[in-house]
Amino acid sequence: MSDVRLKCVRCGKIELASTPAAYQCDGCGASFPLVDAVPRFVDSEYYSQSFGFQWNRFARTQLDSASGKASSRETFFEKTGWTAQMLAGRSVLDAGCGMGRFAEVCADAGADVHAVDLSRAVEAAAANLRGRSNVRVYQADIMNLPFADGSFDFVYSIGVLHHTPSTRAAFERLPRLLKPGGQLAVWVYSSRLRVFIGSTLLRFVTPHLPERWLLRASRIAVPLYHVHRLPIVGQITSVLVPTSLHADPEWRWLDTFDWYAPRFQWMHTFEEVERWFHDAGLVDVQQGTFPVSVRGTRPAPAGSGA
Repeated sequence: MSDVRLKCVRCGKIELASTPAAYQCDGCGASFPLVDAVPRFVDSEYYSQSFGFQWNRFARTQLDSASGKASSRETFFEKTGWTAQMLAGRSVLDAGCGMGRFAEVCADAGADVHAVDLSRAVEAAAANLRGRSNVRVYQADIMNLPFADGSFDFVYSIGVLHHTPSTRAAFERLPRLLKPGGQLAVWVYSSRLRVFIGSTLLRFVTPHLPERWLLRASRIAVPLYHVHRLPIVGQITSVLVPTSLHADPEWRWLDTFDWYAPRFQWMHTFEEVERWFHDAGLVDVQQGTFPVSVRGTRPAPAGSGA
C-alpha cells in the first residue's frame, strides 16, 4: 500500500477523499474525476498536446516489454545513475511519464511508482502499465503536482523539463517532493547538442502544424535515413532536412516527430543545471555520463542520524 499522500492542486489541502468516480477535496470542494481509471488534476493538455498525440500513436514503440529489448532500461539507468536494487520497495515519481517506458523499468525493479504527465499520454501509459499493482498514473501539471511535500524516495524527469515554458521553474517544483535523503535525477537537452540549420529553420514552422500533418511529413525519416548515410549527398541532406538516424524505422519516425512537434524546446549546460541543484539545497550533485544528466540528494535534517 502506498504511503504517498495526495494534495489538492487548488487549495493545497493534504489528503483527498477517494470515490469510485473522483478524488474530492474536503477543504475547497474541488473534485478531480477519474477518467478511464486515471485521476485528472487538469482540464486541458495546454502546451503539451503534441505529446498526447505522439504517445498515443507510438504507444509501444519504446516499451521494453513490447520490443523484447532493454533499450529503455539501459537509457534509464544511464541517465539517472541509479540501479534497480536502489529502487526496490521505494516510492518513485516519474515527472513526465509519456507512455510509461521508464515507469515500467521502475515497476520491474519493485518500486512504488507514481507516473504523471500533463498530456493525454497518460492514457497510453495506463494501458501499457495496466495490471501492475505498484503503478499509479495521473494527469497533472508538473508546475502544480498533486503530492504532499516529502513524499518520494526518488524523483526523476527524463527529457521533459526542457519542453515546459521554463525548464528551471519546472525543475524547482521537484526537490520539495523528496524525502530527506531522497534523490532527484534529471536529463535535459544539452546546449552543446549539434543542431543543423535546417532543423532550426523548420522548427519555426513545424510546432504550429496540425499533428496529423506533421506526423505524415515526419515519416520521411524512414527512407531519408539511407540518403543521409550516402557520401557527399548525405552531408547535404542531413544539414538541410535533419531527421533521426535511429536504426529502427518506427523509432526514427517517432524521434523525428518528437524533435519537430514540441512548442517549447530549451537547451542547457551542465553548469547551469548543477547551479539549480545547489540553489535548491541539494547535495552530492553529480554529472551523469550522458549530457546533460544530473542527480542530487536532499540532505537529512541536522541531528537526524540519517
